[in-house]
Amino acid sequence: MSTLVEMKEVRSARVTDSELIVELEDGRTLSVPILWYPRLANGTPEERIQLEIIGGGAGMHWPLLDEDIGVEGLLAGRKSGESARALKRWKEKLDARRRVRVAGGDPGPWVEPKPLPDGWDESA
Repeated sequence: MSTLVEMKEVRSARVTDSELIVELEDGRTLSVPILWYPRLANGTPEERIQLEIIGGGAGMHWPLLDEDIGVEGLLAGRKSGESARALKRWKEKLDARRRVRVAGGDPGPWVEPKPLPDGWDESA
């Protein structure tokens, strides 16, 4: 049996230290733990605030974290499906980019690398 779900559009979104909070055009507010999305969990406040609403409101994109999250997945309660291996490669690139940013004199804060959230094995 299939169910037709009317597409809802993102009106606004924000990320706190613990949650992704998304306001939809129909007035609902969704709140999910950022640990569902390790790229957001590893982002600094400066990286998390760089948010673009994409696809006419179908999703969100964080260019500095190379993260995309769609409304459909949020409504379905889907966590990130990224493999541990892919996440580890991404995190190595993020940490390297942050080191270059600091060495280049960028005033952005240096952030000590954080361990990956539980469930994502760094040795993978």
